[in-house]
Amino acid sequence: MESIHWWQVISLFGILSWILISSFLNLTQKIRSLIQPWVTQQVINETPFILQIQNSQHGFLDSLFSTLSCVVSVPFYTAFLPLLFWSGHGKLARQMTLLMAVCDYIGNVIKDLVSAPRPSCPPIRRVTATEDEKENALEYGFSSSHTLNTVCLSGYLLHYVLDYIDSGDAFLILIGVAIACLFVGLVGFGRIYLGMHSPVDVIGGLIIGLVILRLWLMVHQYVDQFIILGQNVTSYCATLSLLLLFAYPTPEFPTPSFEYHTAFSGVALGIVSGVQQTYLQFHHENVPRLFTPQLTLALFMRRMSIGIPTILIVKLCSKNLSKWVLPVVCNTLGIPIRSSSYIPAITTMTADKKSDTKRQPGYLNKVLLFSQDSFDVDTGIRFLQYAGLAWSVVDLVPSLFTHLGC
Repeated sequence: MESIHWWQVISLFGILSWILISSFLNLTQKIRSLIQPWVTQQVINETPFILQIQNSQHGFLDSLFSTLSCVVSVPFYTAFLPLLFWSGHGKLARQMTLLMAVCDYIGNVIKDLVSAPRPSCPPIRRVTATEDEKENALEYGFSSSHTLNTVCLSGYLLHYVLDYIDSGDAFLILIGVAIACLFVGLVGFGRIYLGMHSPVDVIGGLIIGLVILRLWLMVHQYVDQFIILGQNVTSYCATLSLLLLFAYPTPEFPTPSFEYHTAFSGVALGIVSGVQQTYLQFHHENVPRLFTPQLTLALFMRRMSIGIPTILIVKLCSKNLSKWVLPVVCNTLGIPIRSSSYIPAITTMTADKKSDTKRQPGYLNKVLLFSQDSFDVDTGIRFLQYAGLAWSVVDLVPSLFTHLGC
């Protein structure tokens, strides 16, 4: 039996304690009452500045900044990371997946904790060129997730590339830093130009991103060693993911932020679980890498033609299986459930049961639901379908590559 390390127990116990204490003392509301008024006033004060920037509106700028917003969005990284794994850069893909999960969680927690508005539209012109941007506009404003994610991921990518080529050339480092800063600056300015954020949101995302990046560069080697060589990896990460779901603050009004976090937490768990099981087979440092004789571009394209349909099928199967299993499990444990979109029939069934009899809540319901009267089963379904998708990226699909000779 694998031994449990003290830091695993302390970290999980600390999060559980925070959940209980914050729920009992209503800390979310207290913290929000301190920060929200100041941020809201800043957003109002900065409206004339945003209007000045938007006076220079042009179709080319609309397209440029909309494209940049898509390139640094969570859906883009979700699609891009599998290709990174299959190209042979497993360590970079692992690190960027976990860093993205950390950024996504912290960024969305701050948004829903503060619950500060985006710039008012009108008078601000808001450009939402894609469905993803339209959903982003439904979130709160502070801080800018796009800026935060860009700082962390471009910063880590620069660190990885410089370390990979083992370059100590000061001029090359300066060029790399300049390109990263330019990219971050364009993304941040673009969020203001598009009317999606105020300067205070962008500056907040920049500062938070720099702090996360600095901390990540201090611990990323330890995190990677734990994933590939550690004990209780899957069970610890699954428990951590569950606790973080309950530690998430309740916003003033529902937003898509929690859904984004749930999906990418599932991705992180699936990646960690799959890599931990198959590291020596598919993800060690000596695997073939793209643009080498062992992995040509033609062979990589073949991998993509096999891998992409496979992970989409796995995602669909995971979703349908979860829709069947989770309601059964929750009902068996006595946990009242509801479904906001995936299983509409549950809402009707729950309403009928309430009208017929009042069911005594079970112990798990009291412990896990706190002030809520039911558990949204869509959260679990979303989490499991993305965990299944991510697992297939690093376990099932590489197994197919091996059997098919690619």
